[in-house]
Amino acid sequence: MFKVCIIGSGGVGKSCLTIRYLKNDFVEHYDPTMEESYEAQMTFQGRPLHFEILDTAGQEEFAAMLDSSLSLGDAFIILYAVNSSSSWEELKSLKDKVLKGKLNSGTGVPMVIVGNKKDLELDREVTVETAEEYASSIRVPYVETSAKTGHNVTAAFEMIVQEIYRFRPELLERKLKKNQDHHKKGCRIV
Repeated sequence: MFKVCIIGSGGVGKSCLTIRYLKNDFVEHYDPTMEESYEAQMTFQGRPLHFEILDTAGQEEFAAMLDSSLSLGDAFIILYAVNSSSSWEELKSLKDKVLKGKLNSGTGVPMVIVGNKKDLELDREVTVETAEEYASSIRVPYVETSAKTGHNVTAAFEMIVQEIYRFRPELLERKLKKNQDHHKKGCRIV
């Protein structure tokens, strides 16, 4: 099962985005995450696709755990809050950390940049143009979401699967074939 890591500063909505995607629910209370792992599924090219989501810690005191998560991850959703310029600045160093750990694999690294908390438009500190220009300059897809309202949450996960297909198609092909073979097994009485 391939792993999608959700990374970003503390408080940007990594857990909320994950819970919104998996359960279509929003948790108002902020409780810092050490690390959580969830199984997820979506339909990709008409077939079921199962994958793991690693919801990582954003606090600096859990930096060692983040390094471990980065080494395990196959793809990365790098999250910042549109109302936090400091989370935007940290996003850049997180992206560099991902690339440093993964570029020796010989393939590109599937990543999507996500600007969360779009519902806080009046408090915006990072412009759409700034984020789009940066994402374009590093050739990474960009989307803005709101875990609170659900806006574009599914789209963010669909984008990361598309990026996996673009850079590491063998991960998806192997997984899709395994799912297909699993459905062929069994006993049929006619």
